[in-house]
Amino acid sequence: MKKMQMKFMLLVAGLLASTLAAAEYGLNLREGVTKYSQTAYEMHTFTLWICIVIGIAVFGAMIVSIFSHRKSKGAKPEQFTHSTTAEVIWTIIPILILVVIAIPATKALIEMENPTTEDGKRLQMDMTIKVTGYQWKWKYDYMEEGVSFLSTLAKDSNMARQKGSGIDPNTVENYLLDVDNPLVIPANTNIRFLLTADDVIHSWWVPDFGWKRDAIPGFINEAWTNVKTPGTYRGQCAELCGKDHGFMPIVVEVLSKEDYASWLAAQKGEQAQAEVMVQTEWSKEELLAKGEEVYNTQCATCHQATGAGMPPAFPALAGSEIVNGPAEAQIDLVLNGRAGTAMQAFGNILSETDIAAAITYTRNSFGNTAGDVVQPATVKSMKQ
Repeated sequence: MKKMQMKFMLLVAGLLASTLAAAEYGLNLREGVTKYSQTAYEMHTFTLWICIVIGIAVFGAMIVSIFSHRKSKGAKPEQFTHSTTAEVIWTIIPILILVVIAIPATKALIEMENPTTEDGKRLQMDMTIKVTGYQWKWKYDYMEEGVSFLSTLAKDSNMARQKGSGIDPNTVENYLLDVDNPLVIPANTNIRFLLTADDVIHSWWVPDFGWKRDAIPGFINEAWTNVKTPGTYRGQCAELCGKDHGFMPIVVEVLSKEDYASWLAAQKGEQAQAEVMVQTEWSKEELLAKGEEVYNTQCATCHQATGAGMPPAFPALAGSEIVNGPAEAQIDLVLNGRAGTAMQAFGNILSETDIAAAITYTRNSFGNTAGDVVQPATVKSMKQ
């Protein structure tokens, strides 16, 4: 008997030790950096303790029954079919537990959907950012500031993920979790997010913010946040949205209000410069150099770095009739996409300069013989 008790104690000790070891690996829910995430963490901890108490009570009763009322000690089972008192107790107690959990959870959900101040008034937002999901990138529009840009998988991660690249993913910092253009927001600011999509359902999720929202074509979902602590926070698309779903990370940089103002001024300057560049006459060499960069970032995912494509879903650009035909036909295809296919419209995604450069690159690469150049001004005239 003592041997059985010793084995049981060793088993319990082993389970406790494994729990402590697991805690060292950070398996607990993260606390996050927003009011939402802290509320979720507190609810998680509160519910976990309820579960622990229930577990101790249930398994404690089972263990006492097993060791104290076993047949070898002469225990004789009671003969009865049911107990109304027991049935009432085990019905009422779970209901009370659920109510205790539901009340704070409901309050938290209401606050998430309808944020209010301490005096009960609706919380005023300081800025609004529109988030649009595309296969497989995000577009951010700062509604009051007139600033917008695309955010795609960082170049080093994009190269390392491709078969035959020769780059070891283990050598890439933040592999598949870094982007070329992170979303930048100020700290201690109430920010409204308007989320939608252009093609399929995506889901914008940054765990440290404590929420995620689906981005659905034709619909606008709303969320808000206020991050107190400057830093870099990473997330991913949380909705299976196609073959490159796993390569659609989210990076949010939270700056102090002073640093954010400087960043915003720089962004406005860059966008003003981009408008000037549309009217600039680019050389063929300049367009090819920029076009290769744009192609590898925005087009190679479907059409491959070699232009071979993945027929029939993603046709080859090498030897393509469209690419080797009139430039206007290819410009129209890139601007407006093609209904019923995976070719999306890039007219509202990429700048006129990026489109012109990418088209020039494809018409002079992969063995294509068009040999001409497309200027940004031409793309802008067709876009209008």
